[in-house]
Amino acid sequence: MPDTMTSLQPVEVPMSDIRIHTCNEEDRDRWDQFVLNHADGTNYHRWSWKHVFQEVFGWSAIYLLAEENGVVRGILPLIWQKCLLRSYLSSMPHLKGGGIVADEPEIENLLFNSAVEATRRTNASYLELRHLRQHDLPLVPREDKVGAVLPVEADSEKQLRRLEKKTRNLVRKSLTFGLTAEFGGSALLTEFYDVYRHNMRDLGSPSYSRHFFSEILNRFPDETRICVARLGSETVAAAFLLGFRGTLEVAWASSYRKFLTLKPNMFLYWNVLTFAAEQGYEFLDFGRSSHGSGTYEFKLQWGAVPSNLSWGYWLNHRASVPSTREHGMQVASRMWQRLPLSVTNVLGPKLVKHIPGL
Repeated sequence: MPDTMTSLQPVEVPMSDIRIHTCNEEDRDRWDQFVLNHADGTNYHRWSWKHVFQEVFGWSAIYLLAEENGVVRGILPLIWQKCLLRSYLSSMPHLKGGGIVADEPEIENLLFNSAVEATRRTNASYLELRHLRQHDLPLVPREDKVGAVLPVEADSEKQLRRLEKKTRNLVRKSLTFGLTAEFGGSALLTEFYDVYRHNMRDLGSPSYSRHFFSEILNRFPDETRICVARLGSETVAAAFLLGFRGTLEVAWASSYRKFLTLKPNMFLYWNVLTFAAEQGYEFLDFGRSSHGSGTYEFKLQWGAVPSNLSWGYWLNHRASVPSTREHGMQVASRMWQRLPLSVTNVLGPKLVKHIPGL
């Protein structure tokens, strides 16, 4: 598929050598090098996510780069989501983070102003920036999302002792049922996807397409792993893992409810934690969740340190901040849980691209 990034006129700053422009494929290497070297650069800022969203959802990208005398000083990746009758600019949709990475506040403000210009030009309903920490920008905050990160101990016994007694006992119990864990790549995708889409139906949410996960594996082959937990030859749980620098993120994880007596989630996460230590990761990122949810409480029992995610919006056309807690969304979720799996498997990937704020 051809590159469909929208062009914007370069922004020239009076009394400054800073220039902001829209990137093309020729900028890929220096973009990724900036992300890798900058303290605020994350997995979500890497260039290849542009191709993931383009190939899977058909969404174009506007990747803004700030440079000074040929040196990269800041970046802002934007994905142009086209959802039914509206569109949105987001950094980054369907991921935990994104947003602006800049060397100085002045550069951050210039990138933000360029993003607002892009929002107006594309007639998008809003600009969404998903920062992991607070930024001093004129954004309407969304405060329902939280992250949780756990330092990884190289010694598994020490890691086990650091857990609270109840959690430690649950982990030990999960290890008595004869479950096994396997880590791999694309060869495990079918097992992961089967349990994932089944679990998403049970939770009342549409699932991503298999293509979404296969494209991530294709674009990030060295850092993406799947963990599958089995009882004999039968899958009981699975996790989709994203690695970057010293952090391994559990981006998506699911289990079959019929195996809950085997404590599959405890077994799965303990094996992921052990794997993170073996691979030399310093932190295990439990991904995002909603405040007060069961998922959030599950993560905290591991001793993960919570932090509010700084998601914010610049609203165009009097748009509203998206929320999955609206009454209509809750009703739709309950209805989704009652649908046959054969129906949700077909409809889920078609619907998920049209739900803003996921």
